[in-house]
Amino acid sequence: MAFEGLADRLQNTFQKIKGKGKVTEADVKEMTREVRLALLEADVNFKVVKDFIKRIKERAVGQEVMQSLTPGQQVIKVVKEELTDLMGGEQSKIAVANRPPTVIMMVGLQGAGKTTTTGKLANHLRKQHNRNPLLVAADVYRPAAINQLETLGNQLDMPVFSKGTEANPVDIANEAIQQAKDNHNDYVIIDTAGRLHVDEHLMDELQQIRQNVQPNETFLVVDAMTGQDAVNVAETFNEQLDVTGVVLTKLDGDTRGGAALSIKAVTDKPIKFAGMGEKLDQLEPFYPDRMAQRILGMGDMLSLIEKAQNEVDEDQAKQLEQKMKDASFTLDDFLEQMGQVRNMGPLDELIGMIPGADKMKGLKNAQVDEKQLNHIEAIIQSMTKKEREDPSIMNASRKKRIAKGSGRTVAEVNRLLKQFSDMKKMMKQMTNQKGKKGKGGGGFKLPFMQ
Repeated sequence: MAFEGLADRLQNTFQKIKGKGKVTEADVKEMTREVRLALLEADVNFKVVKDFIKRIKERAVGQEVMQSLTPGQQVIKVVKEELTDLMGGEQSKIAVANRPPTVIMMVGLQGAGKTTTTGKLANHLRKQHNRNPLLVAADVYRPAAINQLETLGNQLDMPVFSKGTEANPVDIANEAIQQAKDNHNDYVIIDTAGRLHVDEHLMDELQQIRQNVQPNETFLVVDAMTGQDAVNVAETFNEQLDVTGVVLTKLDGDTRGGAALSIKAVTDKPIKFAGMGEKLDQLEPFYPDRMAQRILGMGDMLSLIEKAQNEVDEDQAKQLEQKMKDASFTLDDFLEQMGQVRNMGPLDELIGMIPGADKMKGLKNAQVDEKQLNHIEAIIQSMTKKEREDPSIMNASRKKRIAKGSGRTVAEVNRLLKQFSDMKKMMKQMTNQKGKKGKGGGGFKLPFMQ
């Protein structure tokens, strides 16, 4: 998960200072030393780190902290605000043309995920904003890039404008915009050529396209996994093309986070989107404040709620609540809900969005095993409809048949049935105590937690 190492290091550092009723300059000095080391280890640009630490020191030994009733918490608030500011302050939305279509030009090096991101962005615009984009294949040097974009267009059921590998990229872009006007496409997303490294010919071509079509946005796509290299690439592209925003790909991977924390400070251009997975719906608007909260272990409930609203059917949710009240929740219902939760993203990432989840009994150090979900699905799907509706009828021969059909063991079948029974009891208890002070769920774990 993105920023995991940095988040752990910072959270451990702030735990020492959080509860202090008095914060001395020595405390601040020790804290900022740890923060500096954590940021440098995360591959954040050293000049950015130097300025960041300087601002924190100035504020942390100032009146807003020293005269606060909770100086330890006030220091953390200062760091959160400075982290947010470092990543751009607030979400930067896409600039929209006064008259459609809005033209977005995608630029970047080969291998950064530019073509896939073009498809993801189009999907985001349609699903979240009800737009009708046209994809444009302007990378005439790589037939594979044109084929890939056309494949993405088919998957998304979206139009792709292409003239093959012989046409001039400037002509392709101009003709695509005209087609968008004729066909009432309100967005044109141009996938331009990339190289393995920045060269003069590439920049000349991109500048020609930009001068001709005058895009409303020029998005630079960079691979977050490349760390400081991503920042250097961003700086070069920005000098040549004056990009309007950055899209970070692979932010869900084992990245140290240096690119996300450095790019805005180095280029003064906002991060507009972040790729959080390989699927076409895993592109998210970048919220600096929410990312800062996640890094500092404060959770990100707004993003979690938005994910739930996008993926969970409201009518099904109401039906589920009623089933929980009258204890008629079945294994079929559980399977359906598990599918909706999986659509929201990796489970460890979702748990990380819950404020204080790392300290909650039952969630602390819980390892979320995605493979376990596949095993659970196989077990449930190997049951008859009657068995899924009423697990109490299970006997030894039924369990043996289910284990054989799912490729699992009888012990695993027993464990799932026991955990499902516990979960039903907890759900009933929660609904019965709604509006009252709960007794707490102890160390309960869901079936997919180890």
